[in-house]
Amino acid sequence: MTEDRLNSELELLSFRLAEQEYSVDIMSVREIRGWTRATPLPHSPHYMRGVINLRGTVLPVIDLASRLGMPPVEGDARNVIIVVQSEGQSVGLLVDAVSDILALPRGALQPPPEISADAAAGFISALTIVEGRMIRVLDLSSVLPGYRADAA
Repeated sequence: MTEDRLNSELELLSFRLAEQEYSVDIMSVREIRGWTRATPLPHSPHYMRGVINLRGTVLPVIDLASRLGMPPVEGDARNVIIVVQSEGQSVGLLVDAVSDILALPRGALQPPPEISADAAAGFISALTIVEGRMIRVLDLSSVLPGYRADAA
């Protein structure tokens, strides 16, 4: 990375998931919604909570904890759905709670160690430490299932 790129800021939305902190690029976040019960779909992957009606649009909802190999999120009034968009797809991510908006220099991001035993490791694009807390930056393109590829 060039020095300008290292010093440029990146804004992340951080959130909690099973006592751990994760984040996504704020530019991919469309909105944050309170918990809405999803309608399950038959033959969907174990981490797919179902779909919700988002102002007339059918929005798939992923239980992010389940997707990352952790116990599923309970799904109650304390939880939130982060609506993200990646590669033209909108998807809801069910998480425990939103924590913060972080503005960090790109140089503060470190690549994750190469640990293949951790199921979630392939979904992490970077790590950063903020106020003594380790925050994982999700790679949305690997977290979100390829709907187009499945449909083809």
